[in-house]
Amino acid sequence: MTDELADWSTAADRLAEVATDRSGSPDAGAPDLVVRARSVAEVQTVARFATAHGIALVTRGGGSGLAGGAVAGTGSIVLDLSGLDRIVELRPADHVAIVEPGVITADLDAAAAAHGLFYAPDPGSVAISTIGGNIATNAGGLRGAKYGVTRDAVLALDVVLADGRLVHLGAGTLKDVAGYDLMSLVVGSEGTPGIVVGATLRLRPRPAVTATIAAYFASLELAAEAAVAVRSTGVQPSVLEIVDGATLGAIDRLAGSHLHERGEAFLLAQVDGTDVTAEVAVVEKALVGATEVRSSTDPAVSAELLAARRLALPAIEATGRALIEDIAVPPSRLAEAVRRVHAVAEATGTTIYVFAHAGDGNLHPIIVVDAEPGAALPAAAVDAADRLFALALELGGSVTGEHGVGLLKQRWVARQVGPDVDGLHHAIKRVLDPAGILNPGKAV
Repeated sequence: MTDELADWSTAADRLAEVATDRSGSPDAGAPDLVVRARSVAEVQTVARFATAHGIALVTRGGGSGLAGGAVAGTGSIVLDLSGLDRIVELRPADHVAIVEPGVITADLDAAAAAHGLFYAPDPGSVAISTIGGNIATNAGGLRGAKYGVTRDAVLALDVVLADGRLVHLGAGTLKDVAGYDLMSLVVGSEGTPGIVVGATLRLRPRPAVTATIAAYFASLELAAEAAVAVRSTGVQPSVLEIVDGATLGAIDRLAGSHLHERGEAFLLAQVDGTDVTAEVAVVEKALVGATEVRSSTDPAVSAELLAARRLALPAIEATGRALIEDIAVPPSRLAEAVRRVHAVAEATGTTIYVFAHAGDGNLHPIIVVDAEPGAALPAAAVDAADRLFALALELGGSVTGEHGVGLLKQRWVARQVGPDVDGLHHAIKRVLDPAGILNPGKAV
């Protein structure tokens, strides 16, 4: 097979680089081979070879995954798609972009901006994550409150199946009901039914005005209650985020800022459109209990505050080994969820930092442990994580909102969906990947 490929390696240092991802999941040994695909034909070649020989094939983009979805162990092949990084076509009149999976999310947004458009999905890793990885996990992000998640921006996909066939799913139109929605099956599937090699994506008109509202509170619970109140006003913010005081302190230490001096919690909201004056007033009125509120339409102020919010996870990671959790609850139960996350920390004696996409009820309770990367997690941390997942289900939510299942949440997904649906997942997987070679042990 390697005779047919331009870029492959068995070098130990290169294999170590692609063995795991940002999740900190313990690796299972180095893979046997890494292939950096240069064309769709090469992807097909690798898929056919892996299926014929029963070799696990793990697809990889930017390696920024947070659930162990790109962990590749001994005996596997890593298929690196970061080299398929072309924006093939931008069709401004149709608000459509056609891209390869290795395109960096921020690069697509910048290219769209030249035409007065933007790409709405906005994960925290926007500067390093790839479109293919976003599709694999159905990534969300800061703008999810108004514009949805990756699935809402995907119109069509080109997918290489396990046997090497190339199929086109969906259509380059806003409406399409021809047959089963197999495209949506692929989005969020972590590469288990097929390998995304191309995507037709929806772009949106870039708002004429964006206003940013920053508020500080004496507790995260008060900030969460204010976020729920904002959602109840009828205004639909494009961004609605909350961050706890511990995370603000970590950001300050990393960036030299002084956010934590202003309060024990931070709420960041944005509204956008042609005239946002009335919406800003409504949002500010809903921020009952805030100790400080300020708003601005200055793009520089917005960029500064958004940059601080994006530093939340890197700042926490700088404090120790982070077990990065991701749960979703109905937005109306956000304040209750926050209170109970704090109770989990107290009951287990663990350190849990909390920030959240408050607009859609997606919380990130981050457990920081005193353990070396790759080492077994302390029992208290495992207990805390299990309690967090159980809490999400008790509140009518999900054990993962946007990070995916990967290796970390297998048994919890089965518990969430139930045995019948879990069986359907595995049956579909067997139809599309009979040899079970595509990212085995992940997602389902």
